[in-house]
Parts: sequence; C-alpha cells; structure tokens
Amino acid sequence: MHFSTTPVRVDPTRFGGSAPGSPAATVRAVVAEAAAADGADPLDEAALLALRHGLGSSAMWLAGEAGFAWRHEDALDLVVAPAERGQGLGLALAEVAVEEPGPLTAWSHGNHPAAAALAARLSFDRVRDLWVMRRSLADLPAPAPGHESDTAPVDVRPFRVGEDEDAFLALNAAAFAHHPEQGGLTREGLDERMAEPWFDPAGFLVAEQGGELVGFHWTKVHEATGSQPAVGEVYVVGVAPTAQGGGLGRRLTLAGLHHLAGRGLSDVLLYVEADNAPAVAVYGRLGFSHAPEDTHVQYARR
Repeated sequence: MHFSTTPVRVDPTRFGGSAPGSPAATVRAVVAEAAAADGADPLDEAALLALRHGLGSSAMWLAGEAGFAWRHEDALDLVVAPAERGQGLGLALAEVAVEEPGPLTAWSHGNHPAAAALAARLSFDRVRDLWVMRRSLADLPAPAPGHESDTAPVDVRPFRVGEDEDAFLALNAAAFAHHPEQGGLTREGLDERMAEPWFDPAGFLVAEQGGELVGFHWTKVHEATGSQPAVGEVYVVGVAPTAQGGGLGRRLTLAGLHHLAGRGLSDVLLYVEADNAPAVAVYGRLGFSHAPEDTHVQYARR
C-alpha cells in the first residue's frame, strides 16, 4: 500500500480523537506497529503520557500513515512504520523537524544503525547510553534482613494510596536531586502513573523509619503482548540521602524482586545509565546482566 511521504504539519486543534484516520489514531497505530516489530516502545513513558493531553505548543509532522516526527520540549521523537522503512522517510521527517534552531535531543530506543546514520547526517552526537539489564526471577537471593541495630527499625510495606503521595514526592525529589527526569516528578505526573492499568500498590514498596519514608522500590509489570511474555521491571529504586550506605537499596531491590516472582513472572528488567558504575556493579552482584544490543542511545544536536 502506498502512503504519502510528504511530511505535513499537524494542526494541534485537530490532533485529538480516536476516529480511524485521525492524527492521534495514526500516531498510536505507528507506535504499536514499531513496538511489535522492534521489541521496544519507540516512545518513552513520559512522551506517551504527554501525548494524551494533545500537542499543546509542540510541533508534529505526519507522513500519511507511514510515520511521524514530534518536536517537544527540546526533544525529537521520530517513528517510521516498519513496512515503510528504508525509503528515506525518516530523513524527510527529520529534516522538517530540525529546521528550527535550538537545543535538541533524540532517543534511539535500541542501538539501531539506521538511527546512528541519521544522527550523523544531521550533526547529532551520541551523548548518553541507557542500558537495559535483565535477569531471571529464578534462584533469587534470600530477602535482605533489616538492621536490628537501627535506633528506629525500618519497615518495608506497600504504598498507601491517599496517604503516602506527598511524602513519596519529597523523598523522590531528595533521592534524585541530580536526575532531572526522575527528580522532577510532580503530583500530576504521579497521579497519571497511578491511573495506569499497570499500577499496583502492592508492588510499590516503601521503607518507613520513625514515621518517615526513607526509601522505595516501585515495580512494574509489562503484560504479555503477542509473542512477548509478561515481564517485571525494577521501575525505580530510591533511597533518601540520609539513609544511603546502609544496605537499604539492596533490601528494597530484593523485596521488589521477590514480589515480582510471587506474581508468577519469569524475568525482570531494569534501566540504568551506562556510566553509573556503582549502580551497574550493584545490579551485577544481584545477578543482572547487559547485552550490547540492549542499549538505548540519546543523541544531541551539535
């Protein structure tokens, strides 16, 4: 089937809706096709959530039903339907999206040679590698014990919806003060994630000491799709700066892994910055490993 390969800018006021052929429906269809073919979502979670609110002041170009480019908050997302690749459509979409000057980054969700070639052609440099590390949920180490010598023992329990939100957000901001993506989580962003079908308070473990939250391990389950089985995820682990160095991160990580195993899952994955040597080492000691092709790459305009 032939689709137009001339990128056309989308009118933000006409983006919404679910009718077949609407811009939003076209984007969802292209994203789903790419995810099924590549084994990875072409848009990250934050981008998918943002699109639910429409385009706002961002800019999007569609090439019929064959692909799209979306420029938003100094970021560029570009997705081409699998059947339409290899014909120059990615370049055509990228060229219109980068015409306006200014800082710009783009992710390749998977270390794809085509993305590297396109980045080089557009004068984008590789600036960040995000590793996917995996392990089987069989033969897990025993749960880590608490520290009996603590003046106030640490209790690990499930998140309480309607009670823990503000305390969690304060803890998250402190634990990830130098990580703008995670540390900048707002109440609105938290509520959006808690409204997702995958959210399960039983898998959102928090560590409480003396009435104060000092750590958490938020797990996630990716349901089976097509030939892909369900898999667990170490969604995010955070420890308050005042509680770091005492083994709480390991205790929380293991508690979450045992929770996922109890859900009947066989495997678990996590995302970690490739240059975060301490975290990579911790996860390695917990049995996680990384394959070179299991890498997400961020490029930035030179």
